Amino acid sequence: MAITITEAAASRVATFLENRGKGIGLRLGVRTSGCSGMAYVLEFVDELDEGDQVFEEKGIKIIVDAKSMLYLDGTELDFAKEGLNEGFKFNNPNVSSECGCGESFNV
Repeated sequence: MAITITEAAASRVATFLENRGKGIGLRLGVRTSGCSGMAYVLEFVDELDEGDQVFEEKGIKIIVDAKSMLYLDGTELDFAKEGLNEGFKFNNPNVSSECGCGESFNV
């Protein structure tokens, strides 16, 4: 089981954590939402919760709770700029379908 992060995403997360002035890493999770069933959640982590799994790559800690890990195993977190838009992208091999707006997915 693993979560990976690209250089672009690691650089962006490091900048966010530095500007924030605290935090041990970034939580990647899922919640029930959207038209396809699941949506990604990103939030800063100041302390670990029981059962959290920590993946460290390129100097960034990615924290995932056990429930979310079922849906995220093998996911690569990326950051991309496309025209005027920029944001994190989730390359998740477990996804079977996504909604048209790209906000939610199904496994």
